[in-house]
Amino acid sequence: MADTPIANTHQFEAWNGYEGRHWAEHQARYDALNDSLNGPLLDAAALRGTDTVLDIGCGNGHVTRLAARSAHRAVGIDLSTPMLERARATAETEGLTHVTHVQGDAQVHPFERATFDVALSRYGVMFFTDPVAAFTNIAGALRPEGRLAFVCPQSFDRLDQARIFEAVAQYAPLPDLTAASKTGPASFADPARSRDVLSRAGYTSIEVEPLETHQLWGADPADASAFLFGWGPMRHWLRDTPAEAVARARDAATEAFTAYATEAGVRLRSRSWLVTATRG
Repeated sequence: MADTPIANTHQFEAWNGYEGRHWAEHQARYDALNDSLNGPLLDAAALRGTDTVLDIGCGNGHVTRLAARSAHRAVGIDLSTPMLERARATAETEGLTHVTHVQGDAQVHPFERATFDVALSRYGVMFFTDPVAAFTNIAGALRPEGRLAFVCPQSFDRLDQARIFEAVAQYAPLPDLTAASKTGPASFADPARSRDVLSRAGYTSIEVEPLETHQLWGADPADASAFLFGWGPMRHWLRDTPAEAVARARDAATEAFTAYATEAGVRLRSRSWLVTATRG
């Protein structure tokens, strides 16, 4: 059970089902996808040793733990029970006693007002049902002049991952991930929307900067393909696709991943936006 009311019941169900379990069970694999964002995000957050930090959509908690090492205290909030269990266990193993994890929906969670100096997020803000309400709620949790920093994906067609999906789509139906949407991975792909949402939520000094990094998908193309086809959305999209077609699609993905194979593993270029703002 969540600690507080949930506005986004669809995401709550997803992250407490197969998707959340898969992320928790493959913590290192998902961190390998996104850890290249950590340095730019934390640099933008400009953490100080006296800061109290809120990590929005903390998942398995890597960013929360990194923030805690530079701050006075860090709190991670997420919808997912399995991921929070993983986050708490890892923080305990690492001896981080000034880290707290809360299960809740940041859009409606009753944060104590003016508690945090910094709110940050690595790919955790794109799924709010009402982003203005969510960022307004987060602003209320920040102290005056508190800082916000997050990273979110650019449009899907600007990612190397799109080339892999094009190969899969030759044999199995996939949704149009380039279509504009108000919630979902690409919901802040347009920087103008980030500026509009944050302005309406009461933030000032809003900056949106492009960020290009690489994601490590696997040790080799076959490993990367196996990981992709275990991913929750892919399983959902292909649930009614005949097994033979799925097998061909997986072979096509393996072949497509070959173009990105290096001695360090399969590395795909990823493009994100780094967004910073100040509580007004």
